This record gives sequence, structure tokens and C-alpha cells, in this order.
Amino acid sequence: MDALSQILKVVQLNGAIFFNARFTAPWCVESPAESSLARSLGLGSDRILLYHYLVEGSCHITLDGMAPRQLEAGDIIVFPQGDAHTMASAIGGQPLPMDAEAILRERPKVLHFGGGGEATRLVCGYMVCDPRLFGPVLAALPRIVTVSLRNVAQARWFEASLQLAVEEASSPNPGAEGVLAKLSELMVVETLRRYVAQLSPEDSGWLSGLRDKTVGKCLALMHEKPAARWTVEALAREVGSSRSVLAERFTHYVGQSPMQYLGRWRMALATNYLRRSSLSVARIAEEVGYESDANFSRAFRREFGVPPATWRRQHADHSASAGPP
Repeated sequence: MDALSQILKVVQLNGAIFFNARFTAPWCVESPAESSLARSLGLGSDRILLYHYLVEGSCHITLDGMAPRQLEAGDIIVFPQGDAHTMASAIGGQPLPMDAEAILRERPKVLHFGGGGEATRLVCGYMVCDPRLFGPVLAALPRIVTVSLRNVAQARWFEASLQLAVEEASSPNPGAEGVLAKLSELMVVETLRRYVAQLSPEDSGWLSGLRDKTVGKCLALMHEKPAARWTVEALAREVGSSRSVLAERFTHYVGQSPMQYLGRWRMALATNYLRRSSLSVARIAEEVGYESDANFSRAFRREFGVPPATWRRQHADHSASAGPP
């Protein structure tokens, strides 16, 4: 299994609110920043990925510090950093802020707004994720990720699923929100896959590293067996490379050495165990590749500034189970 699939397996993407928006020109709305939405949802330190799927019509997306982008029907846009942004039928309109709390109270929400002209329809929502587990992906993404489903034969099943989301967004049927949550996860994952596929060979970063034969296999090994006693030499043997070539290529794409990356990934896994399970610190140390809980506790304190037990009390998830998350 590749490293992205391994992360998605662990990361526990959650939640989703879809609303089916029908705007008629002229219109201009302001979507809140991640921090504002997180406060409304009571999400604490979790991260939110905002996204829109354009079903019909066209619109302009504007972020501070970036040139406006035009979307057409069939486009998906994701905001990995949760930036506030403006959507409009034309550039230069006066935005009307969205009342996030009102939308949340009445989800799934159908929005109608505008001056009665040409119609634009969007399906909008968010995904919630742990910033530590999803960190490698988030760090590798730009402020805006766009992919298009127009004229892509292989994407017809995906577009059909999103059209189902449009119908379910206003459906009173039992389980509608559960369907929307799964479709939301599908939307984000498929968008990431298509974004990786359109990267050029000259690009660097974690996602580009997935496509490099040596680095991609190394990442997959570390994510598949994070508790193994890996060394750069052992990883190089497994991927069929020399130690120096692996270290150079890995650092080029990922921005840190293989051992630095592995150490931080182990710490991310450890926080997930501490937050979502009742395993002892000693057992968690074993699960993430430390020979003793003393070594684990020292490494954890260097990374987060507090011992594992203290971190657990500060970030307790009261839905934690007895076993591994």
C-alpha cells in the first residue's frame, strides 16, 4: 500500500456538511476562514479542509494575495489551509458574509441568493482531520487545489457520486448526513489523487515524492511498518538503492532526512493513540517503535514540550476505546 493510502487509513477523515447553493447573478459571498468555522463546530485543534464542487454555471474565487480564479461546471476546488475566500459571479462585487452558525444549525442547507440572473450551483462542505496525522499531506499542498472533471471519461462515476451529493444535500431521508459524510471523504481523497497525477516531474514536495520510485517505496515502508527498527541502510536495501542516493532523493522531495521524517511520523501516531485509546504509555511506545517508555517519553517531550501523560490529559478524547485507534 502506498504512503498516501496508509495515511488516509489512519487519519480518520470526519464530518462533512454539504449545502446545495443556488446563486443567481449578480452575487458575491464571503466564505469564513477555517478558524471561524472550527470555533462554530467546537473542533479545537483539528484542521478543516474547505471545498466546493461547481455543478452548474461559473464563478470567480478570490483569496488575499492571489489572482482570482474562474471555475466552470465540473471543477472542484479545495482550500487545504482553510483560507477565507470570496466567491462571486463577477470580480469586484461587495461580498455578503456567510452566517456559518446559521448554516450549521440547519444542515444540510439549501442556499438561495442573488439578483435573479444567470444561475450558478455549488455543492460546498468541509472535511475534518487531525493536523498531525494529515500533516505530511497538508504541508505539501498549495493554498488552492483545483481539479476538473470536464471531459474526463474515467471520472464519470465520481461526478455521478457528486451529483448524488447534490440530491442528498436537501434530502429529508434517514441517513442522508451519513451519505454526505462518505461522499465528502470520497471528494477530498479523489481530488488529492487527481492533483498528484497532474504534478510535473520537476515538482518537489511530499506528494511529488510519492511518484518517485525510490522515495515513494521508502515512504510506503515507513508508513506500513512504523515500529520496525529502520535505519537508512535498511531502507536503502529494501528499496534497491544506495544509502547516499536514498538520503539525497528523500531530502530533495520531503525536505528532511528519512530518520527525521520517521521520528515525526511516530510522534504523530503516538498522539493519535494517546488521544483515541486507553493504551498505556509503555504500550504506545512499543506500537510506535521505541524500545522503552523512557526513551519514548524523552522523544515525546522534545517534540511537544510535555510528557505523554500530560499531553493525554490536555487532549483527551472522551470517546476513546480500549484498543488501538
